[in-house]
Amino acid sequence: MNQLKGLHHVTAITSSAEKIYEFFTYVLGLRLVKKTVNQDDIQTYHLFFTDDVGSPGTDMTFFDFPGIPKGVHGTNEISKTSFRVPDDRALEYWVKRFDKYDVKHTGIKVQFGKKTLSFVDFDEQQYQLISDENNKGVAAGTPWQKGPVPLEFAITGLGPIFVRTSYFDYFKELLVKVFNMTEVAEEGSFTLFEMGEGGNGAQVIVEYNTVLPQARQGYGTVHHTAFRVDERADLDAWQQHLQSFQLPNSGFVDRYFFGSLYTNVAPSILFELATDGPGFTGDEPYETLGEKLSLPPFFEAKRDQIEKLVRPIDTVRSTLKIEKEYL
Repeated sequence: MNQLKGLHHVTAITSSAEKIYEFFTYVLGLRLVKKTVNQDDIQTYHLFFTDDVGSPGTDMTFFDFPGIPKGVHGTNEISKTSFRVPDDRALEYWVKRFDKYDVKHTGIKVQFGKKTLSFVDFDEQQYQLISDENNKGVAAGTPWQKGPVPLEFAITGLGPIFVRTSYFDYFKELLVKVFNMTEVAEEGSFTLFEMGEGGNGAQVIVEYNTVLPQARQGYGTVHHTAFRVDERADLDAWQQHLQSFQLPNSGFVDRYFFGSLYTNVAPSILFELATDGPGFTGDEPYETLGEKLSLPPFFEAKRDQIEKLVRPIDTVRSTLKIEKEYL
C-alpha cells in the first residue's frame, strides 16, 4: 500500500454560506477558488477555500444544508481544524487581527512543541493556527497573493486535524493498522500520529475523552476530512485494502475536481481519500477563480434548475483592490 501523503481537505457545515465567505475571505485571508454545489444535495452550496492556486492540502470547504440544526460538540467527532502559518511571529500578528475583528481565541499556547492559537467562528466551529517554525515534512501552499493578510503572516494550508474519541484503542489501531500512520508523541489525553512525509500538513491528533456527551453533527461541526493520494489507481488499491478490514466504503466517486473514496470509520467520523488532481483551475481562469457558479460537466444540463435552487452570492474579488492590513 502506498502511504497517504497528508491532509487533502476538511469539509464542515455552516449556518450561512454568505457569512462563511466573508469570514474566510476577509478575516482569514483564504481564497475562494470554487463556488459549486453539493453533488449529493444540489440545493446546498459547496464552497472551497484554499491557498492562492487551490493546492491539495490547503482546502477548507463548507456545506450550508438548508434547515439543519446547530451541531453539538462532544466526543466521537472530528473536533478541530488547523491552519498553517509561516512562523511564531505570524501568530502574534493573528492575535492582533482576531482582536480587531472580535474573533474569540485562546491566546498563544504550545502543544507537541509547536505554538498554536485556537479560535472559533460565528457557528462555534473549532479551529487553530499552528506555526511552521522549525517544521519539516509536507510542503506548505502559497498564500493568497491578493488577500488582506500580509504574505509573511498568511495561512498556507491545513495543519493537524483533531479527532476526539471515547474509543482510543480502536482509533489508534485504525490509524496505525488500516491507514498506515505512525504514533509520534503523547501529551496528556492527546496522541499525535503522522502519515507520509510527516510534519504539520500530515498529522492527526487524537484526544481520548469519555466525559463529554456524544457529538451531534450540524452547523458548526466538521462533516468529514480527506487525506491525499496521487491518482485513481491508488484509490482502487485503498478500496481493496479497506475491504480486507471489512470497513464499508463508497467505492470510487468522481467529484470532477478530484476522485474520492469514503469510509465511515466510527459514528460521526467520515474519512475520505482524495486524489491530488485534476484540481480547481481547469474550468475557470486563475484571475477569477470562485467568482461564478461552477458545475462539473455532468451537472451542466441541470444548471437552470440549480441556479433557481441556490440563492446568488456575490463572490467577485478580481475587480476589488483588497488592501493588506499591517497591524
